[in-house]
Amino acid sequence: MATQAKQLYVNLPVKDVNKSIDFFKKLGFEFNPAFTDEKAACLVIGENIYAMLLKEDFFRTFTKKELADPAKHTEAILALSVDSKEAVDDLVNKALEAGGKPSNEPMDGGFMYGWSFEDIDGHLWEVLYTNENKITEK
Repeated sequence: MATQAKQLYVNLPVKDVNKSIDFFKKLGFEFNPAFTDEKAACLVIGENIYAMLLKEDFFRTFTKKELADPAKHTEAILALSVDSKEAVDDLVNKALEAGGKPSNEPMDGGFMYGWSFEDIDGHLWEVLYTNENKITEK
């Protein structure tokens, strides 16, 4: 049997937990209050998918490695799947209005549409819609 996790928690360092909470709330996301305090916030991305937004000092307690500066380095691209092209545009526009920065221009590959932004800490988020009816087999 293949290994499968029950949940996914992505840990991201942030400069200010409260500002990060405000940013993601403006995008329409919620937080799990049981795992949210002054050092960390549990961003609920989807069913069994979470991002732990950890204040940088607290994040450092989990690693011996130096933290990447997301303004200069890409540590990861977090890709979110949504239900339509309009939902892609809506989420990215909300992020930009809430203080995020544009990352790439929208990309339309026919069966897949995506657009990306940087959150207020410089983490990259890709928002994608895939029209499975237009996928051609190779």
